[in-house]
Amino acid sequence: MIYRSKAPLRLGLAGGGTDVSPYSDLYGGAILNATIGMYANATIKPCSDRKIRLNAIDRNESYILNSVNELELNGKLDLAKGVYNRIVRDFVKQPLSFELTTYVDAPPGSGLGSSSTLVVAILGAFTEWLKLPLGEYDIASLAYKIEREDLGMAGGKQDQYAATFGGVNYMEFYANDKVIVNPLRIKDKYLNELENNLVLFFTQTSRLSSEIIEKQRENVKQKNEKSIEAMHSLKEQSLRMKEALLKGEVDSIGEILHYGWQHKKAMASGISNPLIDEIYEAAMAAGATGGKVSGAGGGGFMFFYAPYNNRYAVINALQKFGGQTMRYSFTDKGMVSWSIG
Repeated sequence: MIYRSKAPLRLGLAGGGTDVSPYSDLYGGAILNATIGMYANATIKPCSDRKIRLNAIDRNESYILNSVNELELNGKLDLAKGVYNRIVRDFVKQPLSFELTTYVDAPPGSGLGSSSTLVVAILGAFTEWLKLPLGEYDIASLAYKIEREDLGMAGGKQDQYAATFGGVNYMEFYANDKVIVNPLRIKDKYLNELENNLVLFFTQTSRLSSEIIEKQRENVKQKNEKSIEAMHSLKEQSLRMKEALLKGEVDSIGEILHYGWQHKKAMASGISNPLIDEIYEAAMAAGATGGKVSGAGGGGFMFFYAPYNNRYAVINALQKFGGQTMRYSFTDKGMVSWSIG
């Protein structure tokens, strides 16, 4: 038998950064995101030779390890190792032998939540194989603990929950790791219009989101008033975005994105840079009404709201930057797993 799982990547439409501690613990965070038809994929094939084989096809990395209770974390496919270590420690209590193969449709540092989504996909494959009693909240929470506690990776909470639940969600984050996922029932015509008008652009750059997030965390700890006020504004942006989508006021979305982007840049240094600013200005001049960098900032994917038929002019304006405009579609399904013999 082989055991497979896939989990969708996401676009963070509003509130990005308010899911990061200590802001979410002190003030409560709120994010609105939507999953898209780009995925992290994981396949497990059980073995009996007391070996563990880890294959990351998209990264062109493969390792063969001895099957032990705890794999060494040394910077080589640590996300996969972190999931394995937690599964053994919390559930099976003994070494496992298997081949794990993964592939992610977007590169690391792209701003679509690829790292967290990969953790969710790997957890899904293990859950399918070992028949673990884990629901959606359990998987998302466990993925968060693996990344933030076991691996010490800085970041927020939205990606794990988006990948697990799927769809368009308004998420609330509170102290003591309390998370409430509110699925939004948006009419198809409004979602179709949003999908038609959002231009997704890969800048062909990536960034280490943890560095930006650490600056953001430090600003909150130091009670940096400008940074905290920016996060308050982003929380307000997520409420405005929710209302616009539910009411079908889709052409106000560009303005809401623009409002959020102005405040997001004030959260921490490194979120924008001269290239990002130039790309943003070119898209706006071509007919976009707002946009943002996806994820923590600094590079990766950007997206822009281009109403009417302005998307084509925006796409043409972005060509000179050498990046890539990506076709995508929204998906309402979160992580799924299955087995086949």
